[in-house]
Amino acid sequence: MARISKIMDKKVDKTLKLYYHMVMIVIRLEYLLRQKMKKNVTLLLLFIFISVALIDCSGDQGSSTKDEDTYIILTLGAYTVPKEAYQKEIIPAFQKMWKAKTGQDVQFQESYMASGAQSRTIAAGFEADIAALSLEQDIKRLEDKGLITHNWKNKKYNGFVTRSVVVMAFRPGNPRQVKEWEDLTSDTIDVIYPSPKTSGGAMWFVNALYGAGLKTTEQKSGQKDPAYARMLLKRIQRRVKVMDKSGRASVTTFENGFGDVLLTYENEALLRQKQGKEFPFIIPDATILIENPIAIVDKNVDKHGNREAAEAFIDFVLSSGAQRSFARYGFRPVDDEVLKEFESQYPVPPLLFDIHYLGGWEKVTRDIYGPEGTWSQIIQELAHEY
Repeated sequence: MARISKIMDKKVDKTLKLYYHMVMIVIRLEYLLRQKMKKNVTLLLLFIFISVALIDCSGDQGSSTKDEDTYIILTLGAYTVPKEAYQKEIIPAFQKMWKAKTGQDVQFQESYMASGAQSRTIAAGFEADIAALSLEQDIKRLEDKGLITHNWKNKKYNGFVTRSVVVMAFRPGNPRQVKEWEDLTSDTIDVIYPSPKTSGGAMWFVNALYGAGLKTTEQKSGQKDPAYARMLLKRIQRRVKVMDKSGRASVTTFENGFGDVLLTYENEALLRQKQGKEFPFIIPDATILIENPIAIVDKNVDKHGNREAAEAFIDFVLSSGAQRSFARYGFRPVDDEVLKEFESQYPVPPLLFDIHYLGGWEKVTRDIYGPEGTWSQIIQELAHEY
């Protein structure tokens, strides 16, 4: 027990030093940029190198009065979009609950970035205890790496913590008169969404476009038409002018005045409205149900000795209280009873479909995003048009 306490104390001490040196780097960088002193770039790089060295050395120095009975750390690696819900409601509520139940304080170390990038960062060595990502394939990457060894889908709600749908956001007054996916093929409309190479959100958006093509033709003729779905995706992709690294970055690009229509999560649009911004959007009749997974990273919690708290956090985010918090920040609850409380806020599109309609993630990853996949081929074809 004393050994675990010593390890945790070192981790806290190292984290504090990390924050200090990061602040010093930012201050130095800001000064150099303000002075426009390009000749000092080499000095800046040296400063960063020394700071990293100090951080690395700090792990074996110092001591703390905290011990395992009163203090624990959980590291959350999440995709960017639920950041506000976690920071403003869910994490503080869990900290309060855990303190009352065990007497322990819980400190969270949090990282938020595009889902694909976050998954790859964890796979490369970032020791997240909990991975809250945008799509199953980003969790699967951690399974394939041997970091997640349990069946995360055995949890309540099949391991999903939130839901959403893909929507189209447009400028106030809807000057382009956007009503359905076909409208986005117009030469007068510029579209924004992120790159599927880095963003889980982007994969959901592409899936929504391709699946909508299948769904609408199926409704009209009784059969899916993959050729039309491909053509719809290509014609809209031709109108995409900016592809950022994450869904949140694309929202920022749109808010900065670029583009006429933004493909985004419903929860992103609702969050902007919650913040008092004018952010109109429409839910297409045919769109995809987004399901976001969460899982313990077994290898890391076993290394850190915090499995009990990590498992409790997973149970907590699936509780009705946390599900209400997510609903207040624009996410569709996975808890059906909670969803009923918010049903007026979350209408069900008439042609809603999920990933299984497209054959599941393994098929989608191969047939849409693989080297010979539909989207990959479309990108190559469009590249030759310019």
